[in-house]
Amino acid sequence: MADLMNKIVSLSKRRGFIFPSSEIYGGIGGFWDFGPLGVELKNNLKNWWWKTMVEERDDVYGLDSTIIHNPKVWEASGHTLSFTDPLRECRACHQRFRADQLKDSKCPECGGKLTDIKQFNLMFETYVGAAKETANKAYLRPETCQGIFINFTNILDTVQPKIPFGIAQIGKGFRNEVTFGNFIFRDREFEMMELEYFVKPGDDEKWFDYWLKERKKWFIDLGVEAKKLRYFEHPKKALAHYSKRTVDIEYKFPFGWAELEGIANRTDFDLKNHAKLSGKDLQYQDEKGKKFYPYVVEPSLGVERTVLVLLLEAYREEKDKEGVRVILSLDPRLSPYKIAVFPLLANKPDLVKKARLVFDKLRPTLRVAWDDIGNIGKRYRRQDEIGTPWCVTIDHQTLKDKTVTVRDRDSMKQKRVKIDKLIELFQDRLKK
Repeated sequence: MADLMNKIVSLSKRRGFIFPSSEIYGGIGGFWDFGPLGVELKNNLKNWWWKTMVEERDDVYGLDSTIIHNPKVWEASGHTLSFTDPLRECRACHQRFRADQLKDSKCPECGGKLTDIKQFNLMFETYVGAAKETANKAYLRPETCQGIFINFTNILDTVQPKIPFGIAQIGKGFRNEVTFGNFIFRDREFEMMELEYFVKPGDDEKWFDYWLKERKKWFIDLGVEAKKLRYFEHPKKALAHYSKRTVDIEYKFPFGWAELEGIANRTDFDLKNHAKLSGKDLQYQDEKGKKFYPYVVEPSLGVERTVLVLLLEAYREEKDKEGVRVILSLDPRLSPYKIAVFPLLANKPDLVKKARLVFDKLRPTLRVAWDDIGNIGKRYRRQDEIGTPWCVTIDHQTLKDKTVTVRDRDSMKQKRVKIDKLIELFQDRLKK
């Protein structure tokens, strides 16, 4: 299993999915850059989440709030006091480690003596304004949901939603993790896809179970094996300060079972605390004029962590007469490119010209790659490795009858298709 992770890291760098950030300067731990293919995969994932969680529902509304809020936001949410990790530092090499992950009192790197446990706040500090003074101190947000809570009345006033309803957001988060690793599993800069679903108190458990099932189905629909997913119920004594109940959807990573998405019942904790500290009325008023603080069910998912799962699930190897064929069997809805177009022979101007016409015909509708490097076999293998579902080859027969060869990534089956039927063909396949 560890070998699989190494193969994913290698492929990601080699094919332009993911690069270590600031690599020419030796990198910076916990930060990653997404290359030409990685950014396409990432954007497709975010767009699909938005489509299924917002666009296809009539009870969810979108928001894009700022990364930096008034510092009082984090006071009300409890982050300035409780968003911490237990930390110990080596007195010799000065490396820091999470105390709950240490096996003994010696430094795992050099064997030196460790300091006593200190609570380390995970929020990145910054300063707003010209002067670096305590009064100007602010934080990079560690989660996106607080932007939803502080905009709650703005949403009520502008769209007049009827409860139950949700507010969804995709955005950057920052956590100064003491330990990170396992490629992009745990990062210091990351993106989250979060939904805050507001319900009547008393209906919260029903909606919690609803979202628990919905979110698991969402992963399975994208090709994640059901047997690699499980629920983990957080013990009551380990719940976050805002949570009545939290269940993780865990995935079986090469390094073991770990959280993929968390679903939390945040009760009315956030709205009440923001109302108390701000002095503003953040209650919901129903059709009968009754005012109350809604409870909140929160499905929260990391973009990078999901990308890692998609790559792990899609990667496979098949032996053939040329050696080993590497395939990324990504769901076509998420693949960086949907189609690759190439002329059979790159040194034949008439084939290149016709291939370019087909490429230009498809490009306004679908994400298309152009590939004319190497022989046809090498091009197929290259596209298989980056997850392109279909390849379209223009050959001599195309010039005679306006048909092309369409080759499927997973089955390797080929069929002749009329050029004017290509868009319809691929659009139908993407619906499945």
